[in-house]
Amino acid sequence: MPAAPPGPSADQRPLAKALRRDRWRVVIGYLVLALVWILCSDAAVQMLASDLPTAARWQTAKGAFFVITSGALIYLLLRPLAHHVLHTHAQLEQSEQRHRQLFEGNPGPILVYDLDTLEILDVNPAACSLFGWSREEFTAMSMTALWPPGDEPALAAKLEQIRAQPEQLCVITADLLLKDGSPRRMEMRSNYLDYDGRPARLLIAIDRTREDQALRRRDQALTRVEEAHEMARIGAWEVDPATGLGRYSNQVYHLLGRRPPEARRWHPFEELLVPADPSTAALSEQLLQDMRGERVQIDVLLPLLAMDGRALMVHLRAESGTDDAGRPRVLGTLQDVTEREQSRRLLREREEQFRELVRVLPDGVVILSDEHVLYANACAAAQFGYGQHTLLGEPLAALVVSSDLPRVRAQLFATIPLPTTGGSEVIGMRRFDGQCFQAGLAVGDVRYGGRNCKLLIVRDLSEPERIREALETSNRELQAMAGRLFSLQEDERRAISRDLHDDIGQAITAMKLSAYAAQDEADPRRRGEDLEQIIQLADATVGKLRDISTLLRPPQLDALGLEAALRWQAGMLFRSAPIELLADIQSLPRRPQGDIEQACFRIAQESLTNVLRHARSSQVSLKLHDVDDHGLHLQVRDDGEGFDPDGPRGLGLIVMRERAQSVGGTLKIESAHGAGTLVDLYLPYRIDGTATSDTLEH
Repeated sequence: MPAAPPGPSADQRPLAKALRRDRWRVVIGYLVLALVWILCSDAAVQMLASDLPTAARWQTAKGAFFVITSGALIYLLLRPLAHHVLHTHAQLEQSEQRHRQLFEGNPGPILVYDLDTLEILDVNPAACSLFGWSREEFTAMSMTALWPPGDEPALAAKLEQIRAQPEQLCVITADLLLKDGSPRRMEMRSNYLDYDGRPARLLIAIDRTREDQALRRRDQALTRVEEAHEMARIGAWEVDPATGLGRYSNQVYHLLGRRPPEARRWHPFEELLVPADPSTAALSEQLLQDMRGERVQIDVLLPLLAMDGRALMVHLRAESGTDDAGRPRVLGTLQDVTEREQSRRLLREREEQFRELVRVLPDGVVILSDEHVLYANACAAAQFGYGQHTLLGEPLAALVVSSDLPRVRAQLFATIPLPTTGGSEVIGMRRFDGQCFQAGLAVGDVRYGGRNCKLLIVRDLSEPERIREALETSNRELQAMAGRLFSLQEDERRAISRDLHDDIGQAITAMKLSAYAAQDEADPRRRGEDLEQIIQLADATVGKLRDISTLLRPPQLDALGLEAALRWQAGMLFRSAPIELLADIQSLPRRPQGDIEQACFRIAQESLTNVLRHARSSQVSLKLHDVDDHGLHLQVRDDGEGFDPDGPRGLGLIVMRERAQSVGGTLKIESAHGAGTLVDLYLPYRIDGTATSDTLEH
């Protein structure tokens, strides 16, 4: 049911009261005067008139006088009331005009709607401008058209509340739709209004869209700041210098490995900081004392311990300030710089390593500024024949031969590339004593000592030339070794073929003939002799095949491992030789890879065979032991005649070195005339890749 309209407004009450007072005053005065006049006039007529016609004339005169007098009296009585009514009416018109001007000219949107039907009764131009509808379109609409779809239940609940208490001011914030369908955030203030006798609400809409967007942007900015603080591992805090108590952001608690409290409370500053050492504890006490001073300025690194035991390096910054109420505070931040300090330490270590690398680099490193040496490493000083510090300040013209100096300058200050070291042209350089040498030169830009400089990398080509010659010699030796290796392989194959044909083939032929003879033999005794001969020939053939197989690859290497195969091989070679064998073969903690076992066995076999054939020694030592569970170490030493390691090398020594390198090992041979020979081999237990030594089998 619609609510009953309230009484007159405060502006209408004085007028109504005056009208009621003047109305009753006129009525009572008229009645009193009429009664007095009737009584008095009738008595006077009776006294003055003796006959009826005279009395009638006096009555007519009395009536006319009464009418004229009462009209004049009523005029005199109603004149102030009419003047008051007209004055009040003029004030009402002026007030209505002012209110209409205020309504029309108000810069904020104002709407008047019927409280019962929700029809829009009137709007001001600001509402039309904001929402986009004209006044006519507005007055044909309902308030529900401004509400977004889905918000009808909230609107209905609010209307019920307003209808229950219509005189109360209502303030709500909600989204309203514009004509183009876009929502705007509005703060709506409404109060009761009697609009032409209809219960209505005067609604003032305040557009809070920009403020709401600004608040959202502020919240997003605060969220991003918190995310940035979290990424940068920074937390904010404030301390009351008078009490030493502080409040801290959640990030501070997270950084220090603590659980943030549900409500931000004041805690002693020293409770959060757990010093990592006594010196830090003393520094923390000093900081607390400094915070009680008038002017606080703190910027310090503190090693702390988190609650979980982690070592932290925090950067503590603080300065004097005030809170929102103007009270003195110490405002600061706490940043976890553990990773940054570790990175700086690693960077310093890398810089030291880089300096050391440049210092020991086998190429000369020279930094030039204005064509004068600003820095040179030890190798550059040695290349040019200077002391490392005496080279500083030398001009470029003193280091480069005159004919190549223009080319070097063109490379330094232009984009003309120099020929590479693999080309036919190189740069001529000059040493301190005037001697010239050929060098490969690389040029680059570098910052040194805060200046833009030129970097020269100088490579002395004298040593590479020597290495190239040594490489050519090594290639010739490898070619000779390959030819000799193929020749040995063919010889070995011919020997195996000859053994198979001459011994094994003849034995099989003899077994075949004996089998035919036994098949045709009628005498049991003679048949038994033939079969016995076949068995003997088969045993001899099996033995010969076993010897050939053992020569190719000893079965002990696969069945019993490297240690047993070395013991067997050494025993077989020196069992009838006048050479004392000292074997110290220790058990290995794990079995090497197959290729490594084979390479070690063949190198030992070749070394022992060389001792037996060439050394003319009286004693040979064979040692095998483990090296820290990372590899194995084999040594073969004899006290024979020895040889010159720099002289012509045989194929066996080259094959031994190639075997070791093919499985990732190293082989060192030490010998001298009359001093014996030492073969020192190191091999890993396993190798990477699939490299094998099958090509070295012979």
